[in-house]
Amino acid sequence: MKPKLPLSHRITDSLDEFRLQTAKPDALIQSSLLGLLVGLLVGCVLVAFILIIDRSLSFWLPNNIAENFEDLTPTSRLIAPIVGATLLAILFKLVAKDDSAVGVVNVLERLRYHQGYLKFRSFILQFIGASIALISGQSMGREGPAIHLGAYLGSALGQSFGLPNNAIRTLVACGSAAAISAAFNTPLAGVIFAMEIIMVEYTFASFIPIIIAAVAATGVSRSFLGDEPLIAFINIPTISLAEVPFVILIGLLVGFASTLFTILIRHITKLTQPLGLSIRFLIAGCATGIIALQVPQVMGLGYDTLNAAVLGQIPMTLLLVIMVTKLLATAISVGCGMPAGLIGPSLVIGAVGGSLMAIFLHQAMGVPLENSSLYALIGMSAMMGACLQAPLAALTAVFEITANHSVIWPSMLAIVVAQLISRQLFKQPPVFDLLLNVRGLDFYEDPITQSLQRTGIARAMSRSFSLLPIITHLNQALEALENDPQWICIQDGRTPIALIRGIDLVQYLEKDDNAADEIDLMQIPAKRMQISQIDLRATLAKARETFNQETSEALCVTHWNKNASRYVYGVLTREQFEQLYMR
Repeated sequence: MKPKLPLSHRITDSLDEFRLQTAKPDALIQSSLLGLLVGLLVGCVLVAFILIIDRSLSFWLPNNIAENFEDLTPTSRLIAPIVGATLLAILFKLVAKDDSAVGVVNVLERLRYHQGYLKFRSFILQFIGASIALISGQSMGREGPAIHLGAYLGSALGQSFGLPNNAIRTLVACGSAAAISAAFNTPLAGVIFAMEIIMVEYTFASFIPIIIAAVAATGVSRSFLGDEPLIAFINIPTISLAEVPFVILIGLLVGFASTLFTILIRHITKLTQPLGLSIRFLIAGCATGIIALQVPQVMGLGYDTLNAAVLGQIPMTLLLVIMVTKLLATAISVGCGMPAGLIGPSLVIGAVGGSLMAIFLHQAMGVPLENSSLYALIGMSAMMGACLQAPLAALTAVFEITANHSVIWPSMLAIVVAQLISRQLFKQPPVFDLLLNVRGLDFYEDPITQSLQRTGIARAMSRSFSLLPIITHLNQALEALENDPQWICIQDGRTPIALIRGIDLVQYLEKDDNAADEIDLMQIPAKRMQISQIDLRATLAKARETFNQETSEALCVTHWNKNASRYVYGVLTREQFEQLYMR
């Protein structure tokens, strides 16, 4: 009868078994439960984040109306962004140290180069920094920060459970989807965004937990914030086939606008990068304040301006001014590294541009376009799709915001045209790729690497092994061979140093009937494989990288905690990996 293990060991072993299960690419039950936890957690944090911003804006803006920057005095409009930039400079100086990266770009970097491990410091910087930026009226959005906050919470949950890296990657995507869902009240767009931008792949195993996370976060958000739509209107006009040329024209104009936006961000980023972060923040704050002296609509999230553009309440001249200045102010803020997002401003710029074109065609050219609302919505989707080069995410976001199917097919056409202009004609990358490239990072992942990253090494390793010290007693060897192990892992203390086949030890003992009580496993006739250690949480992509970088013939899969009840969990030979890899 086996002795009963202490409760702490049983809990540890149960958690380890759970971790081994999540190493599978199709561990749907475990991933779904984790996705639910992430969604609930992200929903609560995003509710707090949004309420802090909205309540603070309502407290200090005229008439206690959030986003009412238009009623501020010119002096206040100038000073507010500069004060906010100064506070941000102090915050990042005190807290950031050498790691000041936040936002979607930081999420993508950590996902591709650090297995999705995000840092708590960046979470604090993002939460407080984005709050300061948006409350002080910087020309940015809250969706980018929300994605970072959600991704961190997913990563932190995975790290706290010690999950394999393939599971952490999925939880980062779950957190991102949940954040978009809670911030926009658009669960489907959250799922598509996570698959199209964060994971850059569509797999059934990832879809399920990401959907659950998005639904859970949306439920929490609606419970506290309500389900009020982002755009306040009742009827959306339909569009006829005769208006298709005007839809194409919107796509062309938005394609040029998104290209200009991307080029400005690239040049501003390169120009300001040599400067200190504090100087860059102050440049962005001063630029926003100076522009806001004449055009207060550039300040803040701009959703009030978006609504007014959709409802056709802004005159044509002012629409043109808002479009140009909002694009410029946002490009400066993004290029200078302000800790907020560009998705919201891209929607505002697109809506203003679409409304501007419709009003211009109607009033100046005499084209019978009676309602500019639908053109504003088409401009929204086209601008977001062209900037991010994520057409499905943009399309689903606008569809969910409007809850009307009449926006779908003209938006699809405009998005395609705008993206062709930006990507094919002007060779512009997605904005997030651009910001990664400016940092000297490569965004591209080949399909094979993506496939290997979906599976933890625990799924491929062999667990048919026994551990023996270099100098092994005969009784130890016989006991180890009772389970007919495929491999014998030779240890120096608790450090694995070589691997031999179990059959080699069996043959040695059978040939030498008078074997000594002590056997030197490094001296018996056997093929000894040089071995390297790899973390139990690693993916098969990391295994391939380790085999390529080192001369080892096998990998010993070890627990990251040397005090765990089991330290060595399995072995993976180069031959086994290549058979699996080539299958």
